[in-house]
Amino acid sequence: MRLSDATVVIRPRTTWEAMDLGVLMSQQHRRLLMTSWAIVTLPLFILLSVLLWDSPSLAVFVFWWLKPAYERLPLYILSKALFGETPTLRQALREWPRLLKPQLLASLTWRRLSLSRSFVLPVQQLEGLDGHARQQRLQVLLQRNGGAAQWLTIIGMHLETALWIGLMLLFYMLVPQQIETDWDWQSLLLAADNDWQWLEHLTNAFYALVLVVWEPVYVACGFSLYLNRRTQLEAWDIELVFRRLRQRLNNGVLGLLLAVCLLLPNLQPLWADDTPDTARLLNQPLTSQAARDSIQSLLEQPPFKNKESVTRYRFGEDPASPAREAQPGDAPQWLKALLGWLDGQHLNAVANVIEVALWGALIAALGWLIWRYRQFFQTFVSRRPKLPVRNRQAPAPQVFGPGLNRETLPDDIATSAEQLWLSEPRAALSLLYRGLLSHLLNDFDLALTPADTESQILKRIEHLQRPDLLAYSRNLTGHWQNMAYGQRIPPAHVQAQLCDGWRALFAKGPAH
Repeated sequence: MRLSDATVVIRPRTTWEAMDLGVLMSQQHRRLLMTSWAIVTLPLFILLSVLLWDSPSLAVFVFWWLKPAYERLPLYILSKALFGETPTLRQALREWPRLLKPQLLASLTWRRLSLSRSFVLPVQQLEGLDGHARQQRLQVLLQRNGGAAQWLTIIGMHLETALWIGLMLLFYMLVPQQIETDWDWQSLLLAADNDWQWLEHLTNAFYALVLVVWEPVYVACGFSLYLNRRTQLEAWDIELVFRRLRQRLNNGVLGLLLAVCLLLPNLQPLWADDTPDTARLLNQPLTSQAARDSIQSLLEQPPFKNKESVTRYRFGEDPASPAREAQPGDAPQWLKALLGWLDGQHLNAVANVIEVALWGALIAALGWLIWRYRQFFQTFVSRRPKLPVRNRQAPAPQVFGPGLNRETLPDDIATSAEQLWLSEPRAALSLLYRGLLSHLLNDFDLALTPADTESQILKRIEHLQRPDLLAYSRNLTGHWQNMAYGQRIPPAHVQAQLCDGWRALFAKGPAH
């Protein structure tokens, strides 16, 4: 690589100016770049479309995924053309298979979605670096131009999409009106998939044509960013200046040496002649101390030493002054140490922490206000009209079937249970148990909920301090559980005992 043969001006540029240089480079060689790209990519696109005719989306996805393999050919052409060795179309196509070999698998797998792909490609293709050496090289190169390379990829994605949509709209505008009348959205949606696959492949072909125009520009912009970064790191512009100076000096050095050789014998007597000035210079009184003082005085002056006055707040005496005893009015030592620790860097860190805390408190306060007044905000945010709230009577608690209000139970629960024992023993036990719960709710004001289990209800009855009621409730609950969960019918004497116990407890009314 000879920098003196470069076809562009080598100098440090800004990132956007470097990308402009890439656009100019692609325009200068656009015929070679676009032709080589089309010869390489379009046959592959046609092959993928034929093999995947039933899956147009998969065909264009595979074609898009292989873009890093296509981009190596434009980079090879641009790198050769930069130094005046522009290859022919045949030479470029002949070199393309060789360019695919190094690191192709990595380029098509874990490096495929890298936003800095165009900027990183010259490192692996032109410098031939891989592994740890490549990582170290990229760490240096991406310190300055990494963000610009990522923005180049993002802008390129949007530009590809815009050009693709523009080509499809242009195709639709050029369709004859006789055909366009038969193209309505309903027919497109209701038609069979096979009827419109040719149209999907046609839109995919528009994307392949867009890449013929845009991808060489994208590769050239990434290559120009890479060149600009190397110019900054390796000072290529300064190297070129020294090379030009050396070339100019080489042209006149031969005549200069000849003139010196001719004049050298005539200058010999002049050197041997001692003059009074020479004797005076050789006999000057110069001591080591005088030389040291002279050197020190020079070092105390600019540009060796630049004095600067700094104003700051401090407590007590200057640290450079002799130590003195602490006075009653002096600041505490811990406060001095704290203020000494809070220099510029630490103070900035503390300020950042306070700023984050204040922003966090503000966000938390806003979140609390929104949560506190969420119903108020729902009044204005919700678009659904609110229905008028009707005053509804709270439904009676439902436990083990029907309600427990007295209106839903018979007047003589024990007699009704005796009549149900022969035909429906489960209904008889349910009636006694619901009657017990109804008396507990209405007569004893016992707080029961639909979620209470039989064991929890018995624990609540224990707090009433009624041994007779607790004993009967345990007996009835046990038989009810045997019937409800085990399908075990109580004997006849137990049935009569449960009904008689009911009359003894509730026939004469609850005792308070």
